[in-house]
Amino acid sequence: MAQLKVTLIHSVAHRLPKQRKIVEAMGLHRVNSTVIQPDNDATRGALFQIAHLIKVEEVK
Repeated sequence: MAQLKVTLIHSVAHRLPKQRKIVEAMGLHRVNSTVIQPDNDATRGALFQIAHLIKVEEVK
């Protein structure tokens, strides 16, 4: 199964509470922090909600 490298590139300050919770649940804390997430429908749905705050790369 492929994995996704997710990097927070914009601050979550002054964002909707739902978006802040998604970023926290992903394990991202500060700008430029990076996590590896599995590539599945649940992850893709969460990433779609915060697409304007993150950068996503596929890891093989």
